[in-house]
Amino acid sequence: MINIILNEWKMFSRDRVFVYSTIFFVLSLSLVVWMGIIQNKGQQQLQIKAQNHVRQQWENLEAMNPHRAAHYGSFAFKPMNVLSSMDGGVNDITGNVLKLEGHVQNEIVYSEASQSISISKFGKLKSSLILQYIIPLFLIFLVYSTISKDRETGRLKLLIFQGISLFQLIFSKSISIWLYGVLLLFITISIQALLSTINIEIMQRLIFIFISYSCYYYIICCLTTYFSSSFKNNTSALSSILGIWIIWTIFLPKIWGNAVEEVYSLPSRQNFKLIMKEDRSKGIDGHDPSDQRREQLKNKYLAEYNVDSLSQLPINFDGIVMQADEEYGNLVWDKHFGNNYSILKKQKRLYQLSGLFNPFSSLQNLSMGLCGNDMVHHLDFLKQAEDYRRVLIKALNDKHAFGGSKTGNWKWTVDSVFFKSVEKFEYNTPQIENQIGHYVIDVFFLLLWILITTLLINLHTKKNNYEQIL
Repeated sequence: MINIILNEWKMFSRDRVFVYSTIFFVLSLSLVVWMGIIQNKGQQQLQIKAQNHVRQQWENLEAMNPHRAAHYGSFAFKPMNVLSSMDGGVNDITGNVLKLEGHVQNEIVYSEASQSISISKFGKLKSSLILQYIIPLFLIFLVYSTISKDRETGRLKLLIFQGISLFQLIFSKSISIWLYGVLLLFITISIQALLSTINIEIMQRLIFIFISYSCYYYIICCLTTYFSSSFKNNTSALSSILGIWIIWTIFLPKIWGNAVEEVYSLPSRQNFKLIMKEDRSKGIDGHDPSDQRREQLKNKYLAEYNVDSLSQLPINFDGIVMQADEEYGNLVWDKHFGNNYSILKKQKRLYQLSGLFNPFSSLQNLSMGLCGNDMVHHLDFLKQAEDYRRVLIKALNDKHAFGGSKTGNWKWTVDSVFFKSVEKFEYNTPQIENQIGHYVIDVFFLLLWILITTLLINLHTKKNNYEQIL
């Protein structure tokens, strides 16, 4: 088999069209990767600049009431990692900036756009576009042309007469083209690593990305070889594999994605807000002194401090009410967020099952996930941002309650020294070893398709004789 593969590569090297195509692909990939990295670095610098500006504004706030500062709020930025230049994933839809404000939780995950699982990949030119669409298509034409050309020239018969088994012959041609795809992939990954500032985490992700794409290229090559050797009519063979490629990359992701959203539907933004508002209204309304729950809370603190009126309290009851309202809102939010998060997880798992029929969907899931830009990573960012928002608002409400002011004194203020003491938001990107469990199904289906395509070639060569294939 090694000799066959080496001979195939010798034939490739003598083909000017192949050589020129290779040069074109290498230059194109290099240019796309380089441009993606430059664009990504530019966006990173803008984000850092904006983040620093927001922090400076917060630290230099004029003297104001803590509750007013809670409504002034701040922003949480999701750092753009170096792999965003390869596959932007859901970032183009969800964005990477959240507003942090008192009594308000971010609802970006529930936007209509973010409900779509099958995200369009034809927006910005990234290396994932070439790796997922262009190179597999090129591999299809290479495999098809090498078998059809050798069949027409009689080279296949000559190889058979030399004592090579039919399986070795057909499988070796698949491997020779697959290695070519792996070479292009390796060049892409290497350029990405050389032009980027990487650490162990990024290197691990790049290795997994390389393995994932290599598996998909193997499936493409073996499947094309199978169809090319199954049809003596070259047009039928090419039409069959191209039809499968179109179904995999265009139709099935959309069809399955829409079906998933029908099976596990997220509530619309309008209904979600109505339900949240209804549940929130049952809690403490910090801006309504006549609220029954507020009255109960009032009686509790009056009894605790053994006083008769709010004016006699050594603390600011308004701050207590604001924090109580915030905590109840957090409970309401956790209830509905947990429900929607459960739906999203069910959507993801059901969508992953499409890998049984479409290995391309498994590849896309792995590509976005390994680049840290899928919905799993975005939900992690939302959670960390929300956790920080709660800490931030609690610090402001506690300052309002226990900072020295009295109930009803809304003109009481704090200066920038306090605002500087509040820790800024720092997003901790999850490690790949903690996230890989989300993609076990995708890995399994890619491996399953590797087994299936290999068995197809094996069974095909055993079932048919040389004359039927040649």
